[in-house]
Amino acid sequence: MPANESPEFLHPRPGGFSRRDALKATALSAAAATTALGARTGSAQDTAVAKPKDERRASPKRYDRMKKSINLWAFPYPDKMSLRECLQLAKDAGFDGIELNYDLESDLSPKATTADFHAIRKMADEIGIEISGLCSFLFWPYPLSSNDPAKRNRGIELAGLIAKAAHDLGVENVLVVPGAVHIPWRDDHEPVANDICDQRAREAVGRLLRDAEKLDVCLNMENIFFNGYLMTPMEMNAFVDHFSSEHCRVHFDTGNIMEYQFPEHWARLLGNRTKNVHLKEFSKKSTDHSLECFRPLLDGTTNWPAVIEELDQAGYEGFLTFEYFHPWQHYPEALIYQTSDSLDRMLGRV
Repeated sequence: MPANESPEFLHPRPGGFSRRDALKATALSAAAATTALGARTGSAQDTAVAKPKDERRASPKRYDRMKKSINLWAFPYPDKMSLRECLQLAKDAGFDGIELNYDLESDLSPKATTADFHAIRKMADEIGIEISGLCSFLFWPYPLSSNDPAKRNRGIELAGLIAKAAHDLGVENVLVVPGAVHIPWRDDHEPVANDICDQRAREAVGRLLRDAEKLDVCLNMENIFFNGYLMTPMEMNAFVDHFSSEHCRVHFDTGNIMEYQFPEHWARLLGNRTKNVHLKEFSKKSTDHSLECFRPLLDGTTNWPAVIEELDQAGYEGFLTFEYFHPWQHYPEALIYQTSDSLDRMLGRV
């Protein structure tokens, strides 16, 4: 008891309890209650922090170095949504970036000018979303290793235009399919012998790299598997290392090798060559081996905890881009939000 307090303060005599005494008693009671409440709250918080994360809900490990991205093919563009609406939806759903696609007829095409690309970049900046890279289906009708010289030359020309578009957009990553022995979904592709495919692919990428270095963009070779070329991570490593250029790296696609291999193995063996990543879900239970075999994220047999951990161990700090080729017919926004939520769980952010 403080020296200046008398016993009468705690046990006052009838009629001896002043207004001042009442105020002091009220203050002391409030302070005591606050202390007790704080102790209980702190104890509850300590318990919550100490409680282990539920692995059924999300990854117990948080991965903050990787960023969430989604490819434009998952959106109903351009039929039902404009490019601006797609970028805004990706931002609203919680994505850090969006991967855009270069085609012969779209906002990103040979018809677009440098000013057009600058306008797209300005629009993305206003919305507050990054452009994680440029992708294109044009490597299939115009393969860099085609037996048809006209197709080969057109493919190299288009790849150069994609690299220039990336530069104008201020985008670093350009996906490249360096060659194809076979293209099972096209009936106009004549098979190319493996050694000739490799020779032509190296020549084409070597030519493209000269401009890529001047433009300061990175040509990232994508593993396909379905095209019969660069079928193992060791082959991919040898191809990329051949050029000894920081502008030639790997665009690692997890789904493209899932039919017979495992992406967690590739992630480790590719190491720091990986510059960009496509996440495609695949089910080994499926009998469909076309583009229809890819599924919404987490609805497959991919060992995502192992894949993400191997990428982290390799020091990967770039985008994880969900690639899906079929916008949902009804309520297409649902796919975008579902994918964002799935990525949050894979990265331990919920």
